[in-house]
Amino acid sequence: MDLGITGRKAVVCASSKGLGLACATALAREGAQVWINGRDAGRLDEAAARILTETGARVNPVVGDLNTAEGRAAVLAACPDPDILVNNNHGPRPGKLEVLDEADFLAALHANMLSPLALIKAVVGGMRARKFGRIVNITSAQVLMPQADMGLSVSARAGLMAMAKVLQFDCVADNVTVNNLLPGPFDTDRLAALAQRYVEEDGITLDQAYARIGARGPAGRIGQPHEFGDACAFLCAAQAGYISGQCLTMDGGAYRGLF
Repeated sequence: MDLGITGRKAVVCASSKGLGLACATALAREGAQVWINGRDAGRLDEAAARILTETGARVNPVVGDLNTAEGRAAVLAACPDPDILVNNNHGPRPGKLEVLDEADFLAALHANMLSPLALIKAVVGGMRARKFGRIVNITSAQVLMPQADMGLSVSARAGLMAMAKVLQFDCVADNVTVNNLLPGPFDTDRLAALAQRYVEEDGITLDQAYARIGARGPAGRIGQPHEFGDACAFLCAAQAGYISGQCLTMDGGAYRGLF
């Protein structure tokens, strides 16, 4: 299927590795002009080279910390009029309420709610004026089925998703959609760190740790980043103009609710 986004400008935040890189790769493969972002220039260059090898497309690296006004300004200066914005950022540390303080909550809210909303606010007006826009927020399946020590992540990301829902009521009539992707366990560096923690705490092998994580869902496996990237690309497609305000959970069928 031709997704109808050839030549469209796409900003993919926090995309030097992991799920952000997968989304950038999928969009580049579909013919979009892609700007990738990260804090490490060397890692960004490696990501750009990888995308070129896999897709034949050249992307535009932008160094910047999205948690700072300067970092967000650098991204917007590089691509001030994107047609596609994929919001992504690293999550906060795990921990139950008794070990968290106000600074932890403020940092989580800033990284996983306020910073992506600032980017949306900066670009959504232009998208509406041009009558095309696709905004995808990468959040987490934890929002639907939280673990006891993931309150920071769940709280901040749920706030972003709530504001995204409200926003789309105004902009979808202008062919600007706002959706959320909620990943479960995918084969990324973040998951590797969790698996290593199981190895150290429980005395199991790394293969056993990955098997344990994959067994949480009925699919019985861990998701591959390219699967996530392709789903993101479809939400950004011309054909997806009637899909807005939705939360697509990608967790191998683990979520047990109807809605």
